[in-house]
Amino acid sequence: MRCLYTAILILLFFNCSVCSARQASIATEDEARYDEMFLDDEPEGVRDNAVTTPDPLEPVNRVMFTLNDKLYFWILKPVATGYGAVVPEPFRNGIDNAFDNIEFPIRFVSSILQGKVVRAFQETGRFILNTTCGLAGLFNVADEVQSLKSSPEDLGQTLGHYGLGHGVYLVLPVFGPSSIRDAVGRAGDSYLNPVSYVTPWESGLALRSVKVINTTSRRLGEYEDLKEASLDPYTAFKDGYLQYRRRMVKE
Repeated sequence: MRCLYTAILILLFFNCSVCSARQASIATEDEARYDEMFLDDEPEGVRDNAVTTPDPLEPVNRVMFTLNDKLYFWILKPVATGYGAVVPEPFRNGIDNAFDNIEFPIRFVSSILQGKVVRAFQETGRFILNTTCGLAGLFNVADEVQSLKSSPEDLGQTLGHYGLGHGVYLVLPVFGPSSIRDAVGRAGDSYLNPVSYVTPWESGLALRSVKVINTTSRRLGEYEDLKEASLDPYTAFKDGYLQYRRRMVKE
């Protein structure tokens, strides 16, 4: 049983590593691809300014990057592949929608703390509509309402909104790309996430694991494509992550 919990724990926190595949690019050959994915509406001046976040822990970060990469290919990808073969895509979409709906408090509180009152009301409207008409969030019916557009908000962005820089770039074991600022923000997000309060703790752990596996099953290939297209995957993922977070703070 302990081995099972250990395996689930490894799968649980891999979400950031997988999501970072959508944020990664390299500043040379892959820049156009990154711009297409993330920066189409970014002001030209922002694109030209390099992200200058110190990386004094690069040797250690590279070891962590390699470790996370191995865990992805050896554990998470095989499990997500098997899961995707068994669970139909419409069900997986509904599960992702439900978890996104549950995490409403993170976006709401972060919006309020940044003074984005309109966005907080939009998130509230989305939550109410998706919870009721969307059957507890399984269906994202709020997307059909233009005035209820959702935007990702978290406490890491909130800290950046008030001028706090990344500090030092970090690659966390299992968690993936981060920084001192975003690591602190992620810890705060966990207190706002209702799943954190599910008891017994094994049930909460299982729920988080389902989310990670489900999300990964819908994004298989993204991590691999960006890694293969990069001259230096470590630098590509670092630059992509930092630029993506910078853009999120500015929005």
